Amino acid sequence: MTTDTRPVYAALAPIILVVLAVDALLTLVLEVLYLPTYLGAVAFPISALVAGAVNVGLVYAAGTVSDRASLRLLPLLVWTLGFLICATSGPGGDVLLGSNWQTLLLLFCGLVPPMIYVART
Repeated sequence: MTTDTRPVYAALAPIILVVLAVDALLTLVLEVLYLPTYLGAVAFPISALVAGAVNVGLVYAAGTVSDRASLRLLPLLVWTLGFLICATSGPGGDVLLGSNWQTLLLLFCGLVPPMIYVART
């Protein structure tokens, strides 16, 4: 006989979702910082692959405390907004994410795997 543990988390659900949203921003910062990684003379954006796995994990964790799709996608929404902020220029004209294939790969890997996971569950 299986039991549902979601009522136990009902009181902690808002706190857990906020922590997951903050975690999405923290992981985005690390992914953006490590995006221009090179192995010798070859670009090796390993953080784009990590982004997909981490975002699937964040969506899964949000799904353990909420059945609503909007709340399950909250970490992904925060990650996407953070990505868009990093892609725009700052006050001094600095841009963290350039217009190159690594940035497109980070966006693709950060959004597509979690969306496939949500669509299948």
